[in-house]
Amino acid sequence: MTDLLSNLGLGFAVALSLQNVALCFLGCLVGTLIGVLPGVGPIATIAMLLPITFGLDPVGALIMLAGIYYGAQYGGSTTAILVNIPGEATSVVTTLDGHQMARQGRGGIALGIAAIASFFAGTVATILIAALGAPLTKLALIFGPAEYFALMVMGLAFAVVLAHGSVLKAVAMILVGILLSTVGTDLETGQERMTFGYAFLTDGVDFSVLAMGLFGIAEILRNLDQSETRDVVRAQIGRLLPGAAELKQATPATLRGTAIGAILGILPGNGAVLGPFASYTIEKKIARDPSRFGRGAIEGVAGPESANNAGAQTAFIPLLTLGIPPNAVMALMVGAMTIHGIVPGPGVMTKNPNLFWGMIASMWIGNLMLLVINLPLVGLWVRLLKVPYRLMFPAILMFCSVGIYSIGSQPTDVMLIGVFGLMGYLLIKFGFEPAPLLLGFVLGKLMEEYLRRSLTLSRGDLMIFLERPVSAVLFVIAFAIIAAALLPSMRKSRDEVFTEA
Repeated sequence: MTDLLSNLGLGFAVALSLQNVALCFLGCLVGTLIGVLPGVGPIATIAMLLPITFGLDPVGALIMLAGIYYGAQYGGSTTAILVNIPGEATSVVTTLDGHQMARQGRGGIALGIAAIASFFAGTVATILIAALGAPLTKLALIFGPAEYFALMVMGLAFAVVLAHGSVLKAVAMILVGILLSTVGTDLETGQERMTFGYAFLTDGVDFSVLAMGLFGIAEILRNLDQSETRDVVRAQIGRLLPGAAELKQATPATLRGTAIGAILGILPGNGAVLGPFASYTIEKKIARDPSRFGRGAIEGVAGPESANNAGAQTAFIPLLTLGIPPNAVMALMVGAMTIHGIVPGPGVMTKNPNLFWGMIASMWIGNLMLLVINLPLVGLWVRLLKVPYRLMFPAILMFCSVGIYSIGSQPTDVMLIGVFGLMGYLLIKFGFEPAPLLLGFVLGKLMEEYLRRSLTLSRGDLMIFLERPVSAVLFVIAFAIIAAALLPSMRKSRDEVFTEA
């Protein structure tokens, strides 16, 4: 306990520096903004802002990017409640009761409950990350190359199960991502791989280029392809602070949602997305009058919103302790760490304690900032909802092009984001999800490295993965997950969840 308090003290000392507080506020503000304006999610925004982080110190850069991620969860609820459009995939469930409350003139209470539940869940998740960080890091230090390789295979198996669309399409996307990660010069042999004689590919596909194209440019193309409809609530928003009776009604749902979201957020493969759905289902099942749900039940806002934010923050646990990104946003965080020369994994806590504990402390500070940003500025967010997308997208496209050119001053990078943007758009059109591709790309390089190390230790014997108990168990779990996903009953329930999303 003493160590935990001293570590948190170090974290707050780092996070409360003037520069880091400013970057945390900027991240939270941008996150809220992109959450409020549906069409540009946190993945696309973080991908677009990666070039800006080059000029920042690693701690400040990651604090800002993390603020964008959990800030978007807050902002997404505002759009879901007032416009009936989820700003984020995790805000889909909030539209069911939140928008009905807004139509009944209780929009302010819905927004207030969403903000309070999110703040509580974020606080609990921050404490959980701080408490589990040290034990998990010590456990991870026991892992060898074989165990890390098996852990990454298990993480990709979870990504397959929790991705939208068919299992085969998700597997295909992961394999394409791994294949793209091998492009370039082999560091051990010096041989060029899949460069097709192009000099700009000798260093491999740049992470920023791939991420910005697949998510930034592709997102613009996808939104331009859709008709723009917004059901902005005409009724008065009303008071923002809920009364004692409303808080009493929402508290049990908030506690349950926090627990559900915190547990699912740790799962690799974007388990955080399932948190709001699971919370809503449970609240509806245990309610005395389930017919209230879908008609403005306050528990239908409190539970999913707390699950949403708890999951968004506990997703940092596998990233910070094991170096394994559980979802596409965390894969971008791995990319940002790599750009700054930081190797993700258990070594972060021992070699960069300022970064590790500074990020954890900044999460609580960010949650407090979001409470202040969201509630008093509701009127501003409502006005921003009326900004036409056709005015936003040219600016975003220009920002992407300038940002990516500023990294390496390579015209080919600007062309490549266009190529990957078109590729991402076509993937979405044909029912393929780009997020597993990005996870495969990030983990592909690490998997190749750990596979080579393992085979070097065993002199080429693949049995090393089954002879070591931990790696054998992880492989069994991975294959069991894939096998379960292929079962008809599992496929049906999985499709039902994502059809709602």
